[in-house]
Amino acid sequence: MIVFLISYTSGAYSHIGSEQSKILKEQFESKIQGIDEFGIFFNNVVIALGMFIPGLGIGLGIFSGFGTGLVFSALAESNIALQNISPLSILLTPFGILEIFSYGLAISRSGMIIHDYFIKKISWKKFLKPTVIEIIIVVSLLIIGAFIEWNMIKQFTETPI
Repeated sequence: MIVFLISYTSGAYSHIGSEQSKILKEQFESKIQGIDEFGIFFNNVVIALGMFIPGLGIGLGIFSGFGTGLVFSALAESNIALQNISPLSILLTPFGILEIFSYGLAISRSGMIIHDYFIKKISWKKFLKPTVIEIIIVVSLLIIGAFIEWNMIKQFTETPI
């Protein structure tokens, strides 16, 4: 979890130019246009499952965290409300906690597989069962998180200002 949080924070505090920020914001808005709870789940589960890949998953976790932080930075540049809150506060939402836990579990399993298989020379059969169990946990948490996130989005978009 620490790896993801550090990379997210690095991205969130990166100052990109206003033109790049505008492009990133437009790309993000285009990607989430018409998204629902299933789209949120699919997006998050693809990322998380990639993080289970031995070795590569750690890099994907860092890349994903940094990219998510950059999106926050780009959105904050044009939204005064976001400028006044810590980027980490977004991750303290119920769905944020579930996502961070899921990503942390996947990233650490990626590292453990590298360690166990390539360094300790343990047969892959010994860590297959714990890996499958962790994948089931991650998928379950991300399903729950996607429904929570979608309900929170609906609440904020349907509430009159």
